[in-house]
Amino acid sequence: MGEQEQDAEIGRLHREHNRVLHDESAFSEMFVSYLLSRNMRIEEDLVDQLFNSSEKRLARVLLLLAHFGKEGNPEPVIAKISQKTLVEMIGTTRARVNFFMNKFRKMGFIEYNGGLHVHSSLLNIVLHD
Repeated sequence: MGEQEQDAEIGRLHREHNRVLHDESAFSEMFVSYLLSRNMRIEEDLVDQLFNSSEKRLARVLLLLAHFGKEGNPEPVIAKISQKTLVEMIGTTRARVNFFMNKFRKMGFIEYNGGLHVHSSLLNIVLHD
């Protein structure tokens, strides 16, 4: 797996920010909720990388991009996304992504014609042992 270059921004909470977090309960709840959900996502990504096959990781990423499992209606159509981007997201080779995308298409889990349409049946890949 090759190294990935990602932009990051680090900020520091100053004392005046602590006052806002203390005094503004609605903002404080939103901020803590964001931090917890971000931390959970990072943990899920780590477990996914350590224990799941590249096929399951690709299926999971496609489902996440389509917002399956989120509140409201899923968005099964994903704007154009390159295989290179998928490779970087799941940590495998382009040949593996291409192989699994074709497999998913042949099995009817996804369609792509100008955009990517993800069917809920792709969950079978993630849930199947």
